[in-house]
Amino acid sequence: MARKIMIAGNWKMNGLSADGLELAKAIKAEVKLKKRNCEFVVCPPFTLLGTIKKALKGSRIVLGAQDCHFDEKGAHTGDISPLMLLDMGCTYVILGHSERRTDHGETDELVSKKAKAAHKAGLKTIICIGETLAQRESGETIDVCSKQILGSVPDDATAVDTVIAYEPVWAIGTGKTPTTQDVEEVHAAVRKVLAKKLGRAQANKMRILYGGSVKPSNAKELLSLPDVDGGLIGGASLKAGDFLAIADNAGC
Repeated sequence: MARKIMIAGNWKMNGLSADGLELAKAIKAEVKLKKRNCEFVVCPPFTLLGTIKKALKGSRIVLGAQDCHFDEKGAHTGDISPLMLLDMGCTYVILGHSERRTDHGETDELVSKKAKAAHKAGLKTIICIGETLAQRESGETIDVCSKQILGSVPDDATAVDTVIAYEPVWAIGTGKTPTTQDVEEVHAAVRKVLAKKLGRAQANKMRILYGGSVKPSNAKELLSLPDVDGGLIGGASLKAGDFLAIADNAGC
């Protein structure tokens, strides 16, 4: 089944106003240069959402955030609600990234609670899953990812409001990547778990991104796999040339 490729950039905790604006303008200019069939998403830090929103105006690039709280408002110092993100012009929000799970102790249950709140507010979610090196070496990859899918994805999620991103923790920012065979095996297994949870129709339509040291040199082989529907790009999304080269090599 044809699924529209997504190229999403997770800027993480990078960028001040000047360089964030420069990067957004460069990506916007490059995207305009040729007809592209994929969906582009840029997810800057909260501090840059307003600036990047203005910079992307008039383009096909959509804005995303890197996290949200599960409440609409309240006494949650330092947090930001789904409605606030929607008000800032966001279409997507990344949830359950391994850095949130590790640094902030986020559980599958919490990720699911956030996803439900995001969907209720009208946001689409990019829900991240992935195993550690120790889990991979002990042969637990499929079990870990399956458990994260079953626990993190809301029971009423659909291919319209949810995207899955498989990011092996040990490959994020390390320059190491699993083999294409390994990636396709995990993505195919994830789709089977989604079919069990949400039904085959939704699973076949839902996009599953790969993330973890994706760069122009390996994008073609990784993003052309049958069950890989694009990439959640970290470090390479901080350079417009690399970000768009990944899209080129993904065939969009």
